Amino acid sequence: MTGISLGVTRLVDGMYSERHLIESALMLGAKPKMAAKQIVDNAFDAAILPSINSMVGMGIVFLPGMMTGQILSGVSPVTAIEYQIAIMLGILGSVALTVILFVQLGYKTFFNDESQLMIGE
Repeated sequence: MTGISLGVTRLVDGMYSERHLIESALMLGAKPKMAAKQIVDNAFDAAILPSINSMVGMGIVFLPGMMTGQILSGVSPVTAIEYQIAIMLGILGSVALTVILFVQLGYKTFFNDESQLMIGE
């Protein structure tokens, strides 16, 4: 949920704050996808960053509950770490997929059928 909300916030803010650049690109013949590409990319980067940051500190700064539980129950720490890495990669993949889908479909709502930006003054 954090990834989606950050992605949406960055997408909407970018579309409004970079309106003049988008309109300039459209006037020069760019399609909406190309005109909004930098904003969509920035929205994805902002949305995925918290998941990546949580993976960086895993096992060093904090020990996740599943991994700790396995170690305390007698499972090899290497096995517990492998399971935790698999879970974190699954979470990162699902966040990345949902954010990509959302921002790739979301930017289109700012344009009409004639490829005009539909943001008012």
